[in-house]
Amino acid sequence: MISKETTAFGILIVDRADNVVYATGGAENPDIRHQLLEDLQEKRAQGGGMIALETQTRVIVTFRSLDDAVVFFIQPVEAKSTLFDLVASVDFAHAIFTYLVENPYFSMVVVDAQARIRFLPVVHEKFFGLRHGKAIGRHVTEVIENSRLHEVVQSGKAEIGKLHKMGDITRVVTRIPIKENGKTVGAIGQLMFKEPETVHNLSREVNKLRSEVEFYRNELSGMKKDSYDLEQMVGDSEAMRQLKSDIVKVAPLHVPILIVGESGTGKELAAHAIHALSLRSKNRMIFVNAAALPGGLVESELFGYQAGAFTGAEKAGRKGKFELADKSSLFFDEIGDMPAEIQVKLLRVLQDGMFERVGGNQVCHSDFRLICASNRNFQEMIGNGQFRLDLYYRISGVTIRMPSLRERLDDIPVLTQTFLLAFANRHRAPVKRVDSRVYGYLREQAWPGNVRQLLHEVEKAAIFCDGPEITIDNFRLMTDIPVERTSSPAAASVAAPAAAAPSFSSHRKIQDAIDEVEKTMIRDAMSRHRGNKKKVAEELGISRAYLYKKLPPE
Repeated sequence: MISKETTAFGILIVDRADNVVYATGGAENPDIRHQLLEDLQEKRAQGGGMIALETQTRVIVTFRSLDDAVVFFIQPVEAKSTLFDLVASVDFAHAIFTYLVENPYFSMVVVDAQARIRFLPVVHEKFFGLRHGKAIGRHVTEVIENSRLHEVVQSGKAEIGKLHKMGDITRVVTRIPIKENGKTVGAIGQLMFKEPETVHNLSREVNKLRSEVEFYRNELSGMKKDSYDLEQMVGDSEAMRQLKSDIVKVAPLHVPILIVGESGTGKELAAHAIHALSLRSKNRMIFVNAAALPGGLVESELFGYQAGAFTGAEKAGRKGKFELADKSSLFFDEIGDMPAEIQVKLLRVLQDGMFERVGGNQVCHSDFRLICASNRNFQEMIGNGQFRLDLYYRISGVTIRMPSLRERLDDIPVLTQTFLLAFANRHRAPVKRVDSRVYGYLREQAWPGNVRQLLHEVEKAAIFCDGPEITIDNFRLMTDIPVERTSSPAAASVAAPAAAAPSFSSHRKIQDAIDEVEKTMIRDAMSRHRGNKKKVAEELGISRAYLYKKLPPE
């Protein structure tokens, strides 16, 4: 620690023989002098630098090695000086200051309280065509065209990001007043950008990024809306109104729900709608494709695992689907395709929500709401031993049947319009019109792939349509699509019309044949059940609303 004497500004000069040839002010302090003379050869080798010395007032020493001497400038600083902390902590602080002063992007013009230039970087001198040092002492307006540094000195207010025009060149600058003890003692001017175009480019880049963020925000919002909003289940047919009514009734209840229906009818969309209308909607629904569960990893996927449970396991362990679904909904898609060995593993956890992680012995509990979906015939699977009866009862607290497109042909126009609008938005293209004859043509098709098939066919028609309006000629329907097995009388008639009804002449339309087969099956079922419409609907796998629609008026 240097002795606590009053330290003033000082100069110390040492010749090549290490003799002190001049000392004044703070340099007369023997302790300061002793520290500065230490490692003098190293200081000469450095060529220059800055040193922070601890005294009662603290000092910063700047030194420069010349050909025949080393010169030290001693400057006292305030007790709480950020500059002192910088020099004391960073041994290359002088290089930082040199960079800030000499770099053309950071170099400063310095004026005093009278707006006289005290420092002008070499790069500026070259720009103004001045010999070195000729600007020092002159008023800033005499050297720099359109300068406002004198205004900043007077007002004491900074000017950030201002345009400064000098001849044919316009640059972006900042002007900052320098204050000491609350008084403005000068100002500095500094270049921010060489030309305003740089700022414009930066602004354009920022606007571009903002646009991209807004685009992805809208995309995410659209995805959420498509997945969760009941209104996204497009259609106002009687079958769809009944379906939406059923969803609204069961969604708030804590009961397992089984959604059945043919492929392409929108079972996953219904599951999202049920979750969105439930009390668990604030948490993300967890999705499981039961048909794709790997046999060897099913337990770790569903129940999770502890750290080190098996080779390749994550060090921190991992939560399974059931644990992730706590306080939320767990959606098992294609549960009818689940292998038999996996069915057994689900029974306990579906009963009371209790399970153990792989490699652990602690019993975990998850409060989840189970939603399942399948296009399979469970009665047939149970009879064949392909699906456990006890598991079926666990998953089918309430069963919701998705109507096929054949049962909601009235929805084809609104579905088509919805698909075309989404297609246009996705590809940023105009929305195509639809020839009125198209809807009648689409109603006559079999639609074994249901709404999903209609979506694909409409989008293909939009792609192959060269004009603004889609016509029948733009459709290239596939007529050889196999029809899956189903309990729907309409679908069954499409799969095997010869077995379901008398022969039909070849010139008749497919829909006429379907309608005739449905009438025959309904008539036979009504006869067997003596007019009990509830039993007829259950046997044929249709809603009572659809049955009433098909029955002849009494």
